[in-house]
Amino acid sequence: MTQTTTRYSIFAASMLVLFAIVGVAPAVAQIAQEPVGQPAAPVNQADPYENWNRSVFSFNETVDDWFLRPVAKTYRNVTPGVVDRGVTNFFNNLTEIRNFSNSLLQLKGESAVVAFGRFTFNTVFGLGGIFDVATAFDLPERPEDFGQTLGHWGMGSGPYLMLPFLGPSTPRHFTGLASDSLALPSAWDSVEEPETYYLRGLQIVDKRADFIPAEGLISGDRYTFVRNAFLQRREFLINDGKITSDPFANDDEDDLMLEDF
Repeated sequence: MTQTTTRYSIFAASMLVLFAIVGVAPAVAQIAQEPVGQPAAPVNQADPYENWNRSVFSFNETVDDWFLRPVAKTYRNVTPGVVDRGVTNFFNNLTEIRNFSNSLLQLKGESAVVAFGRFTFNTVFGLGGIFDVATAFDLPERPEDFGQTLGHWGMGSGPYLMLPFLGPSTPRHFTGLASDSLALPSAWDSVEEPETYYLRGLQIVDKRADFIPAEGLISGDRYTFVRNAFLQRREFLINDGKITSDPFANDDEDDLMLEDF
């Protein structure tokens, strides 16, 4: 293995860690409107490793409190709103390649066309994705990732896991995250070093900053809230917006509705 390949592998793995810290952030929100589809493999709501998960959750929150959140707050305070929105749009536009690939893998022709159209419109008419003109053309984003692809083809999610640095996850979700980052085509493949480091860092900080306003939505036990929000969102995405049942209807915590996000 060449030195360049080794460096790329190490960097890619580190980016997985940093991206998932964002998932630990209290705000687990921004759910897109998606078409109703057929039910896929459900998300497993079991939490057999709760003691371990709570310990890791506490560790991850400490990392977020001491490092990522302060940086994100500073970024949010000094960055004009129009610039912040443009940065978010730019990075969201890059994910359309992932959405397109996974739509094809799930045999969702319409979603693949939408992803291709969004990337084309935003790249050409939105100045490289800085402006989300595709939504104005009635082409809202339809998020698709490889975890959803695995669920679409019947793979179970496995139990809920809170991973060090990687945050809320399940075995299926983590497998999808790794596959999207390391295996499937990505716009990041064309970015050279060292620019890729700077852009990845900016993306992480921008994403974390976007979550800050939603932190006030948390109520009750923080661990339970984050777990329920993560699992319910994955259920929502796996089934293309169709929730067949409320997995938390019997919880003692307040009901968590997708419409709140």
